[in-house]
Amino acid sequence: MNIESQTLVYLILLMLADTIVPLPITGGILLFVILKKPEWFKDLYHQIYR
Repeated sequence: MNIESQTLVYLILLMLADTIVPLPITGGILLFVILKKPEWFKDLYHQIYR
């Protein structure tokens, strides 16, 4: 499975978890990525958009 498909599957799983659990999981991850700018997110971005 290529990186675009994997990312889509993970986002769908996060969306489902967000609807089941009343905590904003996706929003928390987004806030973490915006504030901390982790290296794994930069690598994922470059893998998708190269």
